[in-house]
Amino acid sequence: MRSPKSPVLAINGLVKDVGPLPTLDGRMLRVVSDVSLVAGRGEVTALLGANGAGKTTTIECAQGLQKRSGGSISLLGQDPGSAGADLRSRVGVMLQEGGLPPSARPLPLLRHIAGMYRNPKPMDEVVERLGIDTFSRTSVRRLSGGQKQRLALAAALIGNPEVLFLDEPSAGLDPQSRQLVFGLISELRDSGMGIILTTHLMDDAQRLADYVYIIDAGRNVAEGTVAQLLQHQTPEMTHKGHVRTLHFEALPGLDFTGVLPAEVEIRETRAGSYSATGALTPDDLAALTAWWAQHGVMPGSMSMEARSLEDVFLDISGRDVR
Repeated sequence: MRSPKSPVLAINGLVKDVGPLPTLDGRMLRVVSDVSLVAGRGEVTALLGANGAGKTTTIECAQGLQKRSGGSISLLGQDPGSAGADLRSRVGVMLQEGGLPPSARPLPLLRHIAGMYRNPKPMDEVVERLGIDTFSRTSVRRLSGGQKQRLALAAALIGNPEVLFLDEPSAGLDPQSRQLVFGLISELRDSGMGIILTTHLMDDAQRLADYVYIIDAGRNVAEGTVAQLLQHQTPEMTHKGHVRTLHFEALPGLDFTGVLPAEVEIRETRAGSYSATGALTPDDLAALTAWWAQHGVMPGSMSMEARSLEDVFLDISGRDVR
């Protein structure tokens, strides 16, 4: 397990059982089997996994919201399962469902939450940064999904925490709210806050995370920086090389037969738009550009698409629907 310079959270061998379930003859259902991770200050640590993989259960145990069945957890140097108000005052939590009282209005709610802390953030600063003032007169039950998420994030931040837990932070966000929330997360990380987020949206993790843990069926199955995970290869890929897709625009109806190796698929996706997919090498690119020069073809645009974190996740966790 990695060792960041200043850890805010360390989980070792986490186990969580629920039940007993009568349908299983009284046996407990194990939803988290063996999760270990470390999150550092000034970092965004992401837990990736399909729905039901154990992400939310893991962070709820880390927050002390659920009692673990086994393993150890250290949050800011304390066991969250037995720590008191002092630890909770240093931790911000944004739950997936928000947990906001439906009849409350945003400003009185934030003022009430701020009053529970010794050193809260200035409320005006949080309200303005997240655009809460644009819907401050609307009750929680009438807010859009994105507005509820922004209010939930404000509630998690108002206590001026040292570590922040975000469970599916971009759920329901419109594009403008998404940019706003992502920008704020980056600022908080740069200020030295430790941020732990869970998501099943690979684009979010690829954009935000400094370090990633992939969880499947309640276990760690891979970890690393985004760059390290993008280098992950299955045995088949190790033999073939990294699969990439080259996109380019040119005259419609061009025939590229024999230009590239048979294992590289090149096709016209629509009139004048081409894609070449396979374990492309520099020699392949040289052969293609030489063909363009020989036939007087000048592409209007060209881009190379590498593997994404979603590709890596599907390689590791499988592509079957759970």
